[in-house]
Amino acid sequence: MKKQGFNPYLPSWEYIPDGEPYVFGDRVYIYGSHDLYNGHVFCLGDYVCWSAPVDDLTDWRYEGVIYPKCEDPLNKDGRMCLYAPDVTLGPDGRYYLYYVLDKVCVVSVAVCDTPAGKYEFLGYVHYEDGTRLGERPGDEPQFDPGVLTEGDKVYLYTGFCARGDKSRTGSKVAVLATDMLTIIEEPVLVVPGCEYGQGSSFEGHEFFEASSIRKHGDLYYFVYSSIVMHELCYAVSKSPTKDFVYGGVIVSNCDLHIDTYKPAHMPMAYGANNHGSIVEIKDEWYIFYHRHTNGTWYSRQGCAEKISIDNEGKIAQVEITSCGLNGGPLEGKGEYPSYIACHLYTDTPSMYIGDLRFPKIMQDGRDGDEELGYISNIQDTATAGFKYFDIQDVSEIAIWTRGYAHGVFEVKTVWDGEVLAKIPIHSSNIWEEFSVPVQLPKGKQAIYLTYRGTGNTSLRSFALR
Repeated sequence: MKKQGFNPYLPSWEYIPDGEPYVFGDRVYIYGSHDLYNGHVFCLGDYVCWSAPVDDLTDWRYEGVIYPKCEDPLNKDGRMCLYAPDVTLGPDGRYYLYYVLDKVCVVSVAVCDTPAGKYEFLGYVHYEDGTRLGERPGDEPQFDPGVLTEGDKVYLYTGFCARGDKSRTGSKVAVLATDMLTIIEEPVLVVPGCEYGQGSSFEGHEFFEASSIRKHGDLYYFVYSSIVMHELCYAVSKSPTKDFVYGGVIVSNCDLHIDTYKPAHMPMAYGANNHGSIVEIKDEWYIFYHRHTNGTWYSRQGCAEKISIDNEGKIAQVEITSCGLNGGPLEGKGEYPSYIACHLYTDTPSMYIGDLRFPKIMQDGRDGDEELGYISNIQDTATAGFKYFDIQDVSEIAIWTRGYAHGVFEVKTVWDGEVLAKIPIHSSNIWEEFSVPVQLPKGKQAIYLTYRGTGNTSLRSFALR
């Protein structure tokens, strides 16, 4: 029997943001950067890979380290981090890994005979005269490469554009030869940054970072993180090198803009930067993105949601959920870990993570310890939301808490709806169970747990019975 699928889709002690999903053969592979739990900056780990069968997106397998950060000749001492990579299948049937180190302005390339084997350093992207891309006068520093191979051409998209920096124009694309390194068509702008987006279709959602490229039918989809950071947007064109037009937001990691269940301007989680892409798996399309944990920007985890592309090529924004790759709502019975909360907020709204008053998803132990995640720093008004469950005959709800606090957890199925039960808790220095009777409406429902009381507690899990 297949397991149920949660967000994040990898184990709660794994931190792989910037996910680039690809189907190779009968498996889907995830390539991304590698954060550490409690890391002090982004991307401190080596590149690792996870994969799952295309017919069971709940069965993720760890493929191991595919590329250590010391493999690059510029980084033998390991003092630089491996930023967000991308992978493409070359014309020769080998797999090419494109990446940028955090203190240089050039694009490095590694190669492997298999999707998740040990990649070996190949070289740097360069012009025909040997000058490396990013080092010629007038070049913009390279960042977050996205790659697409079609026939004997390789399209390489890179860029980073912060507010106030007019030296960065947007995401640019260069065309490479079949050696996967040599530029045969020089970089041209495809999507403008915020300093150059006024009057364009991108205004308000200009390019910030995270270039990613996919093709569906005769349309090229350029997926990117906009200047507001928490959203992944897309642009479309019939050409890989020109005429891209803004399409819309695919997902926001704080669920901004969504107005189907709450006001559009209301953030429902603590977001920050975002990076990911779309992929077709067995005739269904998905968006892979990341969320933030531990109250910082530096311990990010991969999430995914099913999307739809209509006959005109448009993608509607999707809600963030707890059941992204499950294929539908979670079973409305049993115990569920609290780290799958897709909504986390207090009465003080914030679309960005970092305030010490806010609840956060964390774990015990150190990075690499296989300790189950949980929600901590739960103070008065903190709410955790979980979506969705197929509720049928639930008559009791239980929670496990730990910490010095005294109050109640309110139970609702709508964030601003009727309180259906109140679960009293008291101080405990071990995980302790508290339960009450409850009658939940049948069908597809969310579960919201709001703490009202004093002190500070943590939530390990809850159970529907």
